[in-house]
Amino acid sequence: MTTLHILNKSPDHPRFALCLAAVTGEDQLLLTENAVLALADTTLTLPARVAALAADMDARGLTGNGLSRYGVGFDHMVRLTTQASRIISW
Repeated sequence: MTTLHILNKSPDHPRFALCLAAVTGEDQLLLTENAVLALADTTLTLPARVAALAADMDARGLTGNGLSRYGVGFDHMVRLTTQASRIISW
C-alpha cells in the first residue's frame, strides 16, 4: 500500500520530523507551503520519492541551484493523489 504524505510544515516544526519518520520506501512525499524549504537544507535527508509544489518553490525563491528538478505542478499533485492508496496531510 503506497501512501502520499503531503507535508506543509517547515523543517523546524515538530510535525516535519514526525512525517519523515513515517515515510517508508514505497511512499511518496510531497512538500508544499513552507515544507519546500527543506530542499535547501543540506543537513536533512529526504526520502528518495520526494516532490515539491513548484508554485510554493517559486514563492520562496527555490527554483535555482538544481532544486527545480523536484518541482511539480498542480496537475501532477492531483495525479499523485489518484495513484496513492491513502493520503496523509501533515
